[in-house]
Amino acid sequence: MNLNKIAFSLIISISVITILVVGKDFIIPMILALLIWFLIKEIRNYAGKLPLIGKKSPKWLLSILSTLILFSVFGFVINVLIGNINNLTNNIDDYEKNVNQINSQLITQFKVDFLSMWSNYIGEFDFTSLLKDLLNSLTDLFGNAFMIGLYVLFLFFEESAFTPKLKALYPNQLKREETSVTLEKINTSISKYITLKTIVSIITGTASYIALSIIGVDTPLFWSFLIFILNYIPTIGSLIATLFPATIALLQFGDLTHFFVVLGVIGFIQVIVGNIIEPKMMGNTLNVSSLVVILSLSFWGLIWGITGMVLSVPITVIIIILFSQFESTKAIAILLSEKGQIN
Repeated sequence: MNLNKIAFSLIISISVITILVVGKDFIIPMILALLIWFLIKEIRNYAGKLPLIGKKSPKWLLSILSTLILFSVFGFVINVLIGNINNLTNNIDDYEKNVNQINSQLITQFKVDFLSMWSNYIGEFDFTSLLKDLLNSLTDLFGNAFMIGLYVLFLFFEESAFTPKLKALYPNQLKREETSVTLEKINTSISKYITLKTIVSIITGTASYIALSIIGVDTPLFWSFLIFILNYIPTIGSLIATLFPATIALLQFGDLTHFFVVLGVIGFIQVIVGNIIEPKMMGNTLNVSSLVVILSLSFWGLIWGITGMVLSVPITVIIIILFSQFESTKAIAILLSEKGQIN
């Protein structure tokens, strides 16, 4: 019997992983749409509390206004980012020239030929190719914007039809109320986490933008947006987010001074936000074991790349919240949680 259960579990696991890998082009936009949907609902809830507009406006109107506000912000940011990306692409030749200049400084000061070492161990250094790969990844993300918006639209359509479906599923009023309470807990917990994490990421990105603009780094909005995205990746996200603008400062100015200035300033912002602001805002919302975070990061990064790494913790938090609401899966939620305490 135990062997049958193990075999069944193994087959299910392999099937799920296969579906995640093969269907990633459909699943990733759907997950992003779901996260945006939760975020829009939070904006709608805040708008509903406004004294003049909120109390007098119907729910559907607040949903439309919240969606328009969020997607207008996305559209503005994407439009500005496209301009930043074009400027970055136009400066690639200058950056490649500075690579040789920096390498000469390293040879003179430290007797280290960085380009030769890179060529021997990794291959020919091609910064143009490296930067274009990064830009292509972001372009692919923007390319899914239409599908994501379409999914969000149909999620709202489905939301309006959910109550009649719930009544049909649970004719018994008591059972229906219990299910509604459970679903509301799930909805509230997930919305709270996504909203707070997004606010923290905005704070980090905005502070980084101001710092990079003052220092004079090229395309500061592009790098601050990248910092905003990478802030969703635990532990290594902040490290990568610090290294990218520091490296571009090194290539732009052609000296190590600006590299260390950007590294220090952006690193300081990451430390302040990550160790002081985020814990106070998030509280116990991020109830995930550190080991589970690393394993989740590795797993989702393996099957979905950088996008999977960004989504790894939100997905894990959602899984814990969902599993904690049902007796049959509560044990799994406890194992995945930080201290074994779940709400």
